[in-house]
Amino acid sequence: MKRILIVEDDETLRDLLKRYIKSEGYEVDEAENNFEMRKKLSKERYDLVLLDIMLPDGLSTDELPEIKVLYPKLGIIIVSAKDNDSDKIYGLEIGADDYVTKPFNPREVVARIKAFFRRISGEREVIKFGQLQIFCDDYLVKLNDKIIDFTAKEFEILCLLAKNPNVVFSRERILDIVWKDEFISDRVVDVHISNIRNKLGKDSIITVRGVGYKFNARKYNE
Repeated sequence: MKRILIVEDDETLRDLLKRYIKSEGYEVDEAENNFEMRKKLSKERYDLVLLDIMLPDGLSTDELPEIKVLYPKLGIIIVSAKDNDSDKIYGLEIGADDYVTKPFNPREVVARIKAFFRRISGEREVIKFGQLQIFCDDYLVKLNDKIIDFTAKEFEILCLLAKNPNVVFSRERILDIVWKDEFISDRVVDVHISNIRNKLGKDSIITVRGVGYKFNARKYNE
């Protein structure tokens, strides 16, 4: 079982992350400052650390270079309210494997954890519904064994909806996940949805009036 250490001084947020991560079958431990983190890393084996930057006893980024030297196989995902591009770039340059900004959906953190473990194991994520295959790591879609061309954003929207076929996503939520901090009109989502339908069939994505969009898995499983 993979072991994850959550380093976060906000107890409420720490408990929230712990609950979601444990529900996915991971073993979870926690620390609320740099001192506790160093102590636990020296005594226990962990596969991944979720690391807040601003801790009560200092910035965890000051500790990160040494941690990567001492534990070179340890995965690090920074989870921080510091959302400037310079902060993200610096965190990745000194050894973090990923960077998630607060506030966040805990399901996104879980998804990034899974993606990290897939990367290091060499596994490729493939979503299958009947004759439709979506190769998430390769930005590749096959329908009836034929490759269908998608732009990057079209693919990311399709992958998001197909991974969560029972979830209705609003335009705003799709914008938040796919475009992140870019300032884009929500009507851009409609254009991309229309393009996806043109390529996979008009009933491949269902419009839930007044709410948003969802993937029509039944179309491919019939």
